[in-house]
This record gives sequence, structure tokens and C-alpha cells, in this order.
Amino acid sequence: MATPLQKRKLMGEINVVPYIDVMLVLLVIFMVTAPLLTQGIEVELPKANASPIESVPDHEPLVLSVDAAGNFYINAGDDEDQPSSGQKIATIVGVILGEKPETPVFVKADRAVEYGHVVGAMVVLQQAGARNIGFVTDPLDTYPIPE
Repeated sequence: MATPLQKRKLMGEINVVPYIDVMLVLLVIFMVTAPLLTQGIEVELPKANASPIESVPDHEPLVLSVDAAGNFYINAGDDEDQPSSGQKIATIVGVILGEKPETPVFVKADRAVEYGHVVGAMVVLQQAGARNIGFVTDPLDTYPIPE
């Protein structure tokens, strides 16, 4: 018989089951919310048969979006979902490229936007110091080739 004064043997192991449960719940939460956090301006991209551009590791690309109305949006700064002026975009891009010159720069223009607005976006980026500018397009597989 055990007496009340008899000591219990201490367990020297950590029970990790509760930690695994918490980790799995957090994983599910992040998997559900991650797609909802994607922001951007909705543009209908032109189709082109082009190969993907190599990404630079540890450098988030700068994307200057031009919507169908010709408004400019940049994916950096405080208000990414608000139209920005060319001067504000040039300042933001200039600061980022001054710190990280290897940062890729892309123009994402709506298919219906006038050519002059795309040229204006290119001029703003060049004035900010961007030397290599790429265009974002959709794959050509579902778009008929103009003759």
C-alpha cells in the first residue's frame, strides 16, 4: 500500500501533442488567409508568347500597373490600391532602386489602355533610374494571333 507521504516519480519528458495541435491550427489559418492577402489592381493583360523572366532571389519586384483608364499604381508604398502620380511613383522607385539596384521592374498594363499611357509609365520608371524594365503578359495559349 502506498502511504500519503510517498513521493510520486516525476516525469522527465515534455508532452508535445498540444504544441502540434496548435501548430496545425495555425498552419490551417495561414493557408486560408494567405490567398486573401494578395493585393493588386485588376487589369486585363495582353497575351504574348514570351518566356518567363528570371527572378532575382531576395528581391520583390516593383510592378507599375496601368489600368484601362490610364491610372498608375505601384506595388510599394503606403497606398498600393490608390492611383499615384508620376512624380510620387518616380520618388518611390528611385528610393527602392537606390537601396537595391538589382530589383526587377515590370510594367503591367491593361490590354485596353492607350499606348501613350504605357509609354508614360516607361518614362516615369526610366526617370527613377530603372534600366531594365519587363512587361507582364498572359500566356498566348488562349488568345488568337492577329494577322
